[in-house]
Amino acid sequence: MTMVNAFDPDHAAGLEAGDAALIAHRRKVLGPAYRLFYEEPLHLVRGEGVWLYDNKGRSYLDAYNNVVSVGHCHPKVVEAVTRQLGTLNTHTRYLHEGVVAYADRLLGTMPDALGHVMFTCTGSEANDLALRIARSFTGRQGVIVTGLAYHGLTEAVSEISPSLGDFVPRGPRVRLIPAPNALTVPPLEQGAKFAADLAVAIAAMRADGIEPAALIVDTIFSSDGLYPDPAGFLKPAVDLIRAEGGVFIADEVQSGFARTGDAFWGFQRHGLVPDMVTMGKPMGNGFPVAGVALRPELVEEFGVRARYFNTFGGNPVACAAGMAVLDVIEEDGLQENARTTGAFLKQQLGEITSGRDDIGDIRGAGLFLAVECVEGSAANARLASHLVNYLRRNGVLISATGPGANILKIRPPLVLRRAEAERFLEAVRGALAAH
Repeated sequence: MTMVNAFDPDHAAGLEAGDAALIAHRRKVLGPAYRLFYEEPLHLVRGEGVWLYDNKGRSYLDAYNNVVSVGHCHPKVVEAVTRQLGTLNTHTRYLHEGVVAYADRLLGTMPDALGHVMFTCTGSEANDLALRIARSFTGRQGVIVTGLAYHGLTEAVSEISPSLGDFVPRGPRVRLIPAPNALTVPPLEQGAKFAADLAVAIAAMRADGIEPAALIVDTIFSSDGLYPDPAGFLKPAVDLIRAEGGVFIADEVQSGFARTGDAFWGFQRHGLVPDMVTMGKPMGNGFPVAGVALRPELVEEFGVRARYFNTFGGNPVACAAGMAVLDVIEEDGLQENARTTGAFLKQQLGEITSGRDDIGDIRGAGLFLAVECVEGSAANARLASHLVNYLRRNGVLISATGPGANILKIRPPLVLRRAEAERFLEAVRGALAAH
C-alpha cells in the first residue's frame, strides 16, 4: 500500500536545519525501515486532549490518533499509571487484585459467551496468540483475511497483514478475500458478496490440502478503506466459517472501546458474538496493554498443554491504565460523544463535498470516518495527498488508507467535542478550496 502521507528524504531541502539534522541522526541510529508522516515531518514535544504541540509551540488538532483513545496525557490515566508504578509492577505469576478486577470489568462489556481474557502487551501479540489458540483448537492451519488487512508485525501475523506489502511473504495457509466496497457493491448485497468470496477462498484452500482454522477481520475494515455498513453484513460470512469448522476472530484494535459510537465494540454493530476478540492500542491510552477475550472452550486444552505466560502482559501498571481508560469512557460519556460528534462530522462532510465529482463517498461510524477521493471511477491519490498535507500545514492531522491510497482516514481521540469538530471542518473547507 502506498503511504501517501510519508516523508520523502530526497525532498528535505526546505526543512529547518535542526529538523534536518535530527532526521539524519534518526536514520543513522534507527536504520532505513522507519517512516515519518507528512511531506514536512512534525517535531512534536507535548500533547493534551485532542491537541499536539511542536517544538515551536504551534498547536495541531489531532484528528487521527486512536492510540490515545481518551486524549493525550489524560490526567486520570497519568495519575493511575504513576500511582501504580510507584507501588508495584510485576508479572501475573504472583497474586494481584488489579489484573483480576480489570479482566472482570473488561469482560463485563462483552457478551457472556466470552468468558476468559488473556493479556498481552501489543495488538500484534494478541492476534498472534489468537491464531495459536485457533489452530490448536481446530487442529487446522488455514486463515482467511481481507485484501489489505493489517493485523500486526510478528512473523505469524505479518503473514496475515497484506497491507505490509508484497515483500512480506504470505504462506500457502493464508488466503485473501476482497474487502467490502461501498462504490461498487450495493449495500444490500454486501453481506452475500463477502460470504461468497469467503466460500471461494475456503474452496481454494482445500484444493491445496489446507483446512480453514479462522476468519479474522478488523470489524470496521480500517486498512481496507473503512467499511462499517450496512450493520449486520458480516453475519453470513461468520455463519459460513463456523459451518466449515473454523472460528471467527474479531480484531477490535481499531473499532473497539466505544469508537463506533452506537456500540462499545465493532462486532456488536453486526449482531455477532465472536469466538475471539483481540484488542490493543486504545486499551491503555498509549500504555502498552492488549489482550484476547474468548470462549472458554477454545482455550481449555491449550491452557493445560501449552500454558501461557507473558512477562509484561497484564502487569499491575498496564491494568491500572486499562481500568482508568474504562473509567474515563464511562464517566465522560465518550461513547455517546463518539456517536453524536461523529454523526455531526459525517453530515457536515457530506454537505461540504456535495456536488464535487472528486469525492466518491463519505462513510463512517462514530468517530471513525472516511472520505474517498476519486477521479472518474479511479482512485485519486493525488487529491488525498494534497488534502492530508494541506491540513497538516494548517494545523490539522489526518492520514490516508485503502488500496488506491485515496481514502482519507479521520479517527480523532474520543474526547473530540463540537468546537474542535468545527475547527476540523473549517480546515477541510480550506483544503478543498485550495485544490
